[in-house]
Amino acid sequence: MASLRDIKKRITSTKSTSQITKAMQMVSSSKMTRAEANAKAYVPYMEKIQDVVAAIAAGTPDGSHPMLVSRPVKKTAYLVITSDRGLAGGYNSNVIRTAKNAMDERHNSKDEFVIIAIGRMASEFFVKRGYNVVDEEIGLPDQPLFADIKQIARKAVGMFTDGTYDELYMYYSHFVSAIQHEPTEKKVLPITDIAASSTTASYEFDPSGEAILEVLLPQYAESLIYGALLDGKASEHASRMTAMKSATDNANELISSLTLVYNRARQAAITQEITEIVGGAAALE
Repeated sequence: MASLRDIKKRITSTKSTSQITKAMQMVSSSKMTRAEANAKAYVPYMEKIQDVVAAIAAGTPDGSHPMLVSRPVKKTAYLVITSDRGLAGGYNSNVIRTAKNAMDERHNSKDEFVIIAIGRMASEFFVKRGYNVVDEEIGLPDQPLFADIKQIARKAVGMFTDGTYDELYMYYSHFVSAIQHEPTEKKVLPITDIAASSTTASYEFDPSGEAILEVLLPQYAESLIYGALLDGKASEHASRMTAMKSATDNANELISSLTLVYNRARQAAITQEITEIVGGAAALE
């Protein structure tokens, strides 16, 4: 049985841990609030650029842009968005598992696809297992700007345009609420569903619709990636907040349990001392 000193040390150590996890919970809560606001603020821009692209694409049927047309698939790219750090519950593992399951179902060989990783967790997972990770972005801030991922987003879109791969899927965690996040798959390229989202709004094009699509379509694809990153960041901070709350609650339960054990052991020790004192006094009589 552990000594009173050992139990006391464990209580003190657990209290220190609970203080750390409580602080991390509060920090993650603050970050989540801001990240959620960023993700929601980006939605109107996404909706508007989608409307404009859809309207232009619908108005230029004879000048279909290569990014709007499906082609025979020789190679696929998967862009997987995770975090750089753990301690976020199932946030990273859920996204990685969803992406890996899709890869395993669609392909017979790792040579049939490439991976673009945003976040250290995804990069390390796939590299260690021998997957072809052609690009990665690590060390993004908690509240990323588009400039932070501009290079990797443009490279991902450019590799489709130049024929390096023929389709691009994206995997990230969609933020629903502070306690609900859904691992999500989204097909980024080719943009085959854009016409279905066309609204009744009409636009006059200057220069031609084809010339505008040449500039706007890559920007639209890049904006999809950035929007998913913002969504994922909100999920990441929410997941870490929940994980740290659970850790704090578990630590507090352990402290209560250890305190009970400590008090019982201390009471037993005191009772034993009293018994020995009484016994010794009786022997002197």
